[in-house]
Amino acid sequence: MLSRAVQSLSVHLHGLICVAAALAILSTSALPARAERAYVAAAANFAEVLEALQPIFKSGTGHELIVTIGSTGKLYAQIVNGAPFEVLLAADQARPERLVAEGHAVGGSRFTYAIGLLVLWSPDAGRIADDPAAALRAPDVSAIAIANPALAPYGFAARQALEKMGLWSELSSKIAMGENIGQTFSMVASGNAQLGFVAKSYALSPRNSVRGSLWSVSTQYYDPIRQDAVLLKKGSSNKAAKAFMEFLRKPEARAVIEKYGYAIE
Repeated sequence: MLSRAVQSLSVHLHGLICVAAALAILSTSALPARAERAYVAAAANFAEVLEALQPIFKSGTGHELIVTIGSTGKLYAQIVNGAPFEVLLAADQARPERLVAEGHAVGGSRFTYAIGLLVLWSPDAGRIADDPAAALRAPDVSAIAIANPALAPYGFAARQALEKMGLWSELSSKIAMGENIGQTFSMVASGNAQLGFVAKSYALSPRNSVRGSLWSVSTQYYDPIRQDAVLLKKGSSNKAAKAFMEFLRKPEARAVIEKYGYAIE
């Protein structure tokens, strides 16, 4: 009698072990591969969009992003000097292309993740009307903010636009330069500059409670601000870095990018 009870208990325990093992296998297969971290360097203009993309990426992959924000020129210099970044989201094409040529990035990984749009913006709702040139020339304008053209593609585009409008030389004494487009926007938002050339994404940001007035600069006035992503050599074996590069091409990521004031291909 005791022998039968032991045998029955043994069979029952064996069944429980099998069920537990099966559940463990199912739960493991339902999870993504072991979560990793990717170190991402991103142009300042894309900071808010990246903040919105991070939880979507993490919920879909389990991977985490460690983000550093800065001007594309400074981020490039840091990468060349050994910074531990694994992905670069630049505000131009030139630096990612150069990083590939110089051996700091993976060949064939570069692609355009967003196309930036330039606007002339002021927190003053009545300042920019149908004549942006008149707004720029207004007697009470003491400072016009642009990003540093040597460091930031949006600054280079702003200079191109002013040259195309025939105003660069005339207004050069009023130009106030920010290190990157985020700093440039802050100069205008804080009133230190009456108006400035900023990324459309900043002017339309949900965080920008002051809509003010803006003029969308014709894309004929400046070279396309094609923003390229590139996988850096330090991230070539990082699953999280490669997964993030793939994620940027997916419809859910592209929809967020468009929502924040960028064009996409």
